[in-house]
Amino acid sequence: MQLRPEALDGHLAKGLAPLYVITSDEHLLALEAADKIRRSARAQGYSERDVLTVERNFKWGELLAANQALSLFGDKKLIELRIPGGKPGKDGSAALQNYAKDLNPDNLTLITLPKLDWQTAKSAWVTGLQQSAVYVEIPNVERNQLPGWIGARLSSQNQSAERQSLDFIADRVEGNLLAAHQEIQKLGLLYPPGKLTHDQVIDAVLNVARYDVFKLSEAMLAGDPARLVRMLEGLKGEGEALPLVLWAVSEEIRTLLKLKSGMAQGRPLGALLKEYRIWGPRERMMEPALRRISLPVLQAALQEAAQVDKMVKGLRARQFAGDAWDAMLQLALRVAS
Repeated sequence: MQLRPEALDGHLAKGLAPLYVITSDEHLLALEAADKIRRSARAQGYSERDVLTVERNFKWGELLAANQALSLFGDKKLIELRIPGGKPGKDGSAALQNYAKDLNPDNLTLITLPKLDWQTAKSAWVTGLQQSAVYVEIPNVERNQLPGWIGARLSSQNQSAERQSLDFIADRVEGNLLAAHQEIQKLGLLYPPGKLTHDQVIDAVLNVARYDVFKLSEAMLAGDPARLVRMLEGLKGEGEALPLVLWAVSEEIRTLLKLKSGMAQGRPLGALLKEYRIWGPRERMMEPALRRISLPVLQAALQEAAQVDKMVKGLRARQFAGDAWDAMLQLALRVAS
């Protein structure tokens, strides 16, 4: 069944379904929804967890094996299937349809997907999941909705701000909900409950570290290797979390790849920028960056990002000179050069 995101809390309070699907390009909101399901699962005795990620050469038999395998301790199990590309292929389509028809009552399954294009959304495997699962489609928060979204988040921590301040935060984060979430949390730490003044909001939002992880992509888009090296060294010196840096760079690479692929199909850049909600200073940097960076470079960079992610998590032997930060630098320079 289809479930509105705002109805998820009430649904979980009544009990768990055997299968959930979350689809969204809003990574923060998708993560929060998945965390709610995980917490409910733990509270109801799902103490074991298997996480599967559909990457190149993924064997769909792994999903079947995870579903059929007995828990070592007889506990109920949560199976998470992540499909970051959003297209499981022919084998995956068949596997998902069969899986949805034969759910193991001892398991709870959570499938996460990006926002699906209209053609994929009509495919048989999606229809099968919608019929068997609690299907939560989280829409994008558009630019004109962002001030209201920020205001609602402030209200949840017993704070409020005037529209001018909400617009200021929205302009600052340029549509990045994770960045907005961090600014909102910062305001909650700096100031007591109540109405925030505009000066308080400006001081808090502008009082950031010298090296901003979300500005790193600007140096990459601008093709400025020297600035990129300085910023990465600064982030490393300030103790910034490497997974966050990798996430920011990888997201920019994915965006560039979507734009470049769309242009290769004959679609105008203006329409693509609107579709992917790219505006402000970042919008102006996209066209020269796309002229400079080839499609093969972006495809190789995305594959390299996956390898760096494994390296950060200690899941593979090091194939880069130095440590994980060096690998991160090599990845960013691939796009900036």
